[in-house]
Amino acid sequence: MNVKGIKAILFDSGRVLNRPKTGNWFISPNFYQYVSEDTLKKLNQENVNRAFRKAYDYICSQHKITTREEEYKHFYQFYSIIRKELPDLSLDRKKVAEITKDIVYNDDKYVFYDDVYEIIPKLEKTYDLGIISDAWPSLINVYEKANLHGYFKVFVISTLIGVEKPNPKMYTIALDALKIKPHEALFIDDRPSNCQGAQALGIPAMVLSRDEENMLHHDFPVISGLQALASILELDRHK
Repeated sequence: MNVKGIKAILFDSGRVLNRPKTGNWFISPNFYQYVSEDTLKKLNQENVNRAFRKAYDYICSQHKITTREEEYKHFYQFYSIIRKELPDLSLDRKKVAEITKDIVYNDDKYVFYDDVYEIIPKLEKTYDLGIISDAWPSLINVYEKANLHGYFKVFVISTLIGVEKPNPKMYTIALDALKIKPHEALFIDDRPSNCQGAQALGIPAMVLSRDEENMLHHDFPVISGLQALASILELDRHK
């Protein structure tokens, strides 16, 4: 890939720069303080999957969520669906409220990969950086808590916009904010379909796969982490 002329790097967030602390985007850090993990494991897993799918379908149908207060309201409904569908969990409204508070207001709910703290500050010295993520408003607070927010000039969050990747609007908002042309940006995502959305606009794209088993069978250049990106960009030359 020719990276000459690149002025900005646009990153997806989840599974690229961070991951959920519990391994599941919808299991908050303190979830098992309110839900018995043993009970959950003993339930019929088809029923559990069906309940979470129903809740997931609900939250995904809420395309426009512009404030943390709105995010709380919709995630309260998310966990209320779990409560209704899985009565054996003995979730009352108070527990639902606590779990919801944890998923929305716990700014430590995600863990950033080690290379983020090392490479992002170096990239920011040479390139404009941005986030393009299918996420909720609280993602911005997560970056602030991790002291990473200041490295990124633009955050394009799907629920603030009302569309998700690969909708062109997600990418063009970032381009317009940075005042650059498509070929002057590099987009990095863990999903090839989102990279295709960027490529359709003329934005060069890479797949970042932190799972080595999934690094094959892509139509895009694939990197395993930010160290590999730094090598491709010959970052040391910019010191």
